Amino acid sequence: MSAPDGPLSRFVNRRMLTFLAVGGTGYVVDVASFNLLRSTPWLGGVDPSYARVAAVAVAMVVTYLGNRLLTWRGESGDDRRREVSLFVVFNVIGLGFSVASLVVSHDLLGLTSRLADNISANVVGLALGTVFRYWSYSRFVFAPTSPPARTDDPADRLAGVR
Repeated sequence: MSAPDGPLSRFVNRRMLTFLAVGGTGYVVDVASFNLLRSTPWLGGVDPSYARVAAVAVAMVVTYLGNRLLTWRGESGDDRRREVSLFVVFNVIGLGFSVASLVVSHDLLGLTSRLADNISANVVGLALGTVFRYWSYSRFVFAPTSPPARTDDPADRLAGVR
């Protein structure tokens, strides 16, 4: 089954759809983990930021594994520590998009309703962070770190492999 021909077909591909599915799964894990942790006796009575940090950590493990095993399964990552480190850094930067859009909306524009906060953080910020994550994962995290092997196949030479 191939992608439908249309204006978005140039931009939507299997990798992007898999990335979005993995991200959606991570989002569900994040929200479920947060609420589960908030309902436990040992985290239910303390500042919710502890549960938030733990939930984000659990969701990052899920999304890293999903992206490594599904989205970029054919890419060879030679250095896993580098890959995981970059993944965490770019996730934190992606989270910054959500926080920044919330600060702009809530503090600078004065849109202080719960609806406005949710739209700015969980729609606008999440969308910007998702675009950034897809770009940074493709470009830096899961990109091959070594050049392709040299080959004498004429088809490879036409494709730019030396």
